[in-house]
Amino acid sequence: MIVSRETTERLGIYQSLIKLWNPKINLVAPSTVANIGQRHIEDCLQVARLQGPEQGSWADIGSGGGLPGIVVAIAHAERPISFILVESDQRKAAFLRTVIRETGLNRVKVLNKRIEAVPALNADCISTRALAPLPRLMSYLELHLTASGKAFLMKGRQWTSEVEEARKTWNFDYVAHPSRTEPGAAILEVSGVRHGA
Repeated sequence: MIVSRETTERLGIYQSLIKLWNPKINLVAPSTVANIGQRHIEDCLQVARLQGPEQGSWADIGSGGGLPGIVVAIAHAERPISFILVESDQRKAAFLRTVIRETGLNRVKVLNKRIEAVPALNADCISTRALAPLPRLMSYLELHLTASGKAFLMKGRQWTSEVEEARKTWNFDYVAHPSRTEPGAAILEVSGVRHGA
């Protein structure tokens, strides 16, 4: 995926806003602020490089500081994809709205609610990073993904044991894309989620 000048500019604005807001609301670990580009932006751009929809809707759940939701929305800003960022923390939701305004992301909206309280989103794609263990995420995916939709779940080094645990109560298909930024981590591309082992 070639990153355009507009994308680079938007990502620069986003990084500046993280640095500005982070001391107040802890969007990313303070120890990683100096290396936002590699540790967070490059990490999340991996999701944008995977095959998502050319059009339709994308939900990022537990958005926090917008990782990966904002990064993916910036990368796909020229595509007719609408994004919903679900974030329960009011201060983080305010941060996300500021980023959306400052970067001119017209097709991105913030839903300031707990994911458990959100009616079915019927999203073509769902993304999340460090939100919950895979078995718990499955109920969110079953409710909020379209039948043909897929989820991109950013998982750490324990992802294989999470898959084994989730398989005890859920049926699903998945492809593990090895992380380019964190050895042993993976982005799980999940589809066909249905309850029952």
